[in-house]
Amino acid sequence: MEITETMVREVVREIVKQMVLSGQIPAEAPSATAGAAVGPAVAVADLSASLVLTELGEAKQGSSPNEVVIGLAPAFGDKLSMRTITGIPHAAVLREIMAGIEEQGMKVRVVRILRTSDVAFVAHDAAKLSGSGIGIGIQSRGTTVIHQRDLVPLQNLELFPQAPVIYLPMYRAIGRNAALYAKGESPSPVPQVSDQMARPRYQAIAAVFHIRETSFVKQGAKPVELKAEFR
Repeated sequence: MEITETMVREVVREIVKQMVLSGQIPAEAPSATAGAAVGPAVAVADLSASLVLTELGEAKQGSSPNEVVIGLAPAFGDKLSMRTITGIPHAAVLREIMAGIEEQGMKVRVVRILRTSDVAFVAHDAAKLSGSGIGIGIQSRGTTVIHQRDLVPLQNLELFPQAPVIYLPMYRAIGRNAALYAKGESPSPVPQVSDQMARPRYQAIAAVFHIRETSFVKQGAKPVELKAEFR
């Protein structure tokens, strides 16, 4: 029997329910499918757009010092569930990151990194393609990194490892900070939520996301330039 993403979500939901009933976690804890990470300040309209990604050929090294490159992991935006681990639509995530960059007067380029599903390497590849040397990497489940070309892959400027506690407004802040780094500034890191229960609550479905995303990796594949449209 094939284990599907839907089956794992159902198992995770049942586990969370049992933990609530036993008092191990509070009753108001977000579920694995509720999209709770959207946050109260986000209007419903922000989540209604669909994302269309059109391939434009091999992504090349940029020359503009005013650009930030967003690197998408192999399955982001057109495969799997089209949503993060907490149900935020990929369209909303990408639009917020792009908006944060553009609000600082910087340009955005979107590329697909196919050779790896590791968010650190996705972000580092994006940074190496960026004219400013600053890139953002994002996985399908929502994990995100701001990277710099001159750093080694496992170093970074800012790391957001717990996708379940990345609220939608945080993605805009991540885009903004990346733009500020590209300008040569040193912004305060984007504040992150600490939730010790996030890991056990989402661990099973996070593993499924990673396994499924890794299945789309193409060893040695060149990065692909993308045109992102929101409809």
